[in-house]
Amino acid sequence: MLMKTLLPVAIGLAVTGWLFRDDFDPARFAGFRWTWRMVAGFALAWVFMFGRDFGLSWRFHTIARPTLSWNRAFRVNYMCAFTSAVTPSAVGGSAFAIFYLNREGVKLGRATTLTLTTLFLDEMFFVVFCPIIMACFPIDALFASTASDATFMGGVQLVFWLVYAGIVCWAAILFMGIIAKPHAVARLIKRVAMWRWLRRLRRSAFDTANNMVLASRELRSCSRGWWLNVFGATVVSWFSRYLVVNALFWGFIPGSDQLLIFARQFIVWVVLMVSPTPGGSGISEWLFTNYYGDLINSMSMALILALTWRIVSYYVYLAIGICLIPSYFSKRKK
Repeated sequence: MLMKTLLPVAIGLAVTGWLFRDDFDPARFAGFRWTWRMVAGFALAWVFMFGRDFGLSWRFHTIARPTLSWNRAFRVNYMCAFTSAVTPSAVGGSAFAIFYLNREGVKLGRATTLTLTTLFLDEMFFVVFCPIIMACFPIDALFASTASDATFMGGVQLVFWLVYAGIVCWAAILFMGIIAKPHAVARLIKRVAMWRWLRRLRRSAFDTANNMVLASRELRSCSRGWWLNVFGATVVSWFSRYLVVNALFWGFIPGSDQLLIFARQFIVWVVLMVSPTPGGSGISEWLFTNYYGDLINSMSMALILALTWRIVSYYVYLAIGICLIPSYFSKRKK
């Protein structure tokens, strides 16, 4: 497990080093000095990152009540974050939430229901807020480019719209499958799974269809207040994650456009959803330095910001996961 944990770290550092091989100047870093504003911004970034953990733990605690205490909810959250850090972004920690919830005493069937619920809430967050961001900011501001990086920004924009279209489709399927028409969607999934060239996925597809029906039975009985509660927790977690970058820019790049920085985080996280590397290692640093390059006054500062951002939002979860794994998997449960 230790070697698997070190792999994404090595990938991230290697790609970062390769990106800045021509721009790295030790003399520039020798003259770097921390100011009180930088320290305050760095500390504020940690506060917002805890807000992200609080929001997700709040959601786990609410949807799994009364089985999941606050302590267990935080533990599930950190284990999911650790899994996200050591698996490709397309897999993510949510795929393993069923296992972690079950380990914490939630029955397997209900754990599946709760996991589908969290997936639906995350997708709905993007479905709701991305159009708001697009309406508030011009495309030229969100995808600002010069002649030298026009190809890069064009690629980012293309990936964003493709991934966002996939998010909308997946959210629609989840809505129909666990709320509106669960039996109809379940029958459709099973019918498609019977196609000859999908026989390897047949068992998984059947399980997903049955789980959607089970999830629907529980979710339909939830009140409007319950839905507002768990969606509010989802908003808190995602907004807090975005504000980490705002805190760092406030501390390291005074006078930067905070609203634009916040809006661009929607683009960054949508694009990172299809990263093939563990936890987006390497891709995240590369995307950050290029996408925010027009707002940063030097490549040295871009490197410092990228690494600081990854320490707060990524590497810390590797360390937490390493600390939790021995006690977590030493529990003897049937």
